Amino acid sequence: MLFRKRALDYGSGKFSEMYERWLVGPLFRPWAEVTFEELKLSPGHRVLDIACGTGIVARVARERLGAAGYVLGIDINADMLAVARTVAPDIDWRVGNAGALPLHDGEQFDVIVCQQGLQFFPDKSAAAAEMRRALAQGGRLAVATWRPDDEIPFFRDLRRAERLLGPVVDLRHSFGNAALIEALLRDAGFHDVRSRTISRRIRLEDGAPLLRLNTMALVGMSAAGKAMADQERKHVVEDIMSGSAPVLQSYADGSGVAFELSSNLVTAKG
Repeated sequence: MLFRKRALDYGSGKFSEMYERWLVGPLFRPWAEVTFEELKLSPGHRVLDIACGTGIVARVARERLGAAGYVLGIDINADMLAVARTVAPDIDWRVGNAGALPLHDGEQFDVIVCQQGLQFFPDKSAAAAEMRRALAQGGRLAVATWRPDDEIPFFRDLRRAERLLGPVVDLRHSFGNAALIEALLRDAGFHDVRSRTISRRIRLEDGAPLLRLNTMALVGMSAAGKAMADQERKHVVEDIMSGSAPVLQSYADGSGVAFELSSNLVTAKG
């Protein structure tokens, strides 16, 4: 069953720990692999992962570079970085804002990646300018943002939660127009800006953790959810999860769940 119960309670613990345990491998690692297939790391490269979360992009870079390179991950969320440090203590992790990167004087990178972070930045122009400042001459940048959820049936179907929440401004899919990203990067001084849409079939052994985390995100992004007390919010999450069970069933793949997921990949040079 998609909603099978396990001895492990995926409904408890910090969001950052649940995110790393249940989503990073199947949902985010494939895009990190695609990005570095595009960028082709070389020994000695210095790599910066902006809005690194629990660090999957930085970790894939480290796997490919080994000791012959330097990797830095920056995120504004200290809880995410705490998980990153536990999983990969050999990588340099720093708390910081994308609009004012915590870099040392003159510190620059051969490769910069921002995977599924740009859409959340309140000042995208400032973040793009900081990326340009941090990129060495001749360096390469890759930015990935999810396509609009109208193009992703699985997540579009899960937005039925709005019937209980009212309108939800889903920031995860809010910057899915690749032309806007291209213009942003050109305005920041990047050149050879190119974009393409990449789709992958994503499969999870258990869809329930994804449903829980997605529901928590939707509730947290809704005006109604932000106004709720903690206990009420928990009840609403459970109600939405229960009502969304048929959506998971409709995407069943054996004992798990599978769906198509699309992302922009925009690359540029400094």
